[in-house]
Amino acid sequence: MTNNTLEGAVIDLDGTVYLSEQLVDGARAGIEQLRAAGIDVLFLTNNPIKPRTDYRDRLRALGIDATLEEVINSASIAADYLATHHPNAATFVVGEPPLVAELRAANVEVTTDPQTANVVLASMDRSFDYAALRDVLEAFDEGPAPIFYATNPDRTCPTADGEIPDAAAMIGAIEGLTGRELDAVLGKPSRYAVEAAMRQLGTTPANCLVVGDRIATDVKMGTESGMSTALVLSGATDRADVAAAATEPDYVLESLGAVTSVLRQ
Repeated sequence: MTNNTLEGAVIDLDGTVYLSEQLVDGARAGIEQLRAAGIDVLFLTNNPIKPRTDYRDRLRALGIDATLEEVINSASIAADYLATHHPNAATFVVGEPPLVAELRAANVEVTTDPQTANVVLASMDRSFDYAALRDVLEAFDEGPAPIFYATNPDRTCPTADGEIPDAAAMIGAIEGLTGRELDAVLGKPSRYAVEAAMRQLGTTPANCLVVGDRIATDVKMGTESGMSTALVLSGATDRADVAAAATEPDYVLESLGAVTSVLRQ
């Protein structure tokens, strides 16, 4: 890909644009550079624990122009996927209220009765407990053989105070308890996330750059779909991780502020 063929940029949020409420140094300038080059920007986060409006408002509070159409997350991707592919299914959610609200807004039926679940959707849940495990076990043992999806596979989520447990903790507990493996991840790095991003940007992966701080999600998604990939070292990954990784990004940047070096290529 050359600078002349780049039409869209898919940009991660946590660890790439900000850490908690703190703007990553250079992030605002990097986004402005992309837009000045005529590149459409889409913010795509695997974080499902807040409404998309919150992410838009946080970006604006940090001085970054963003519309709701420029923000998607693993919750909105999951909602669109379930509404399209399982329109009559009852979904039992291991997750937080914003995820449930996103599903219901897409007319996905959400059930609190595990015995009626056609789908079990696992996600980051900071109130996850033994009672939730009992419900999930009941869904798989007593329900109609539900399909098992997850919003995202991330082990941790970066914050200004360090990393906190993410959806992988819930997924691992459910898999260990039930012996069931995931049928699919719906957020990054899945093809469903790519398809959602391309619909929003109106372009193809070959004309896109993905920028993020995780090799296992951001870089993997870009590499497998044919995007150019830029890994930033402002979040969950350091140079030792890059050296040890099986998937190699096209570019390694100290932060999003260095994206100009990609545009010059």
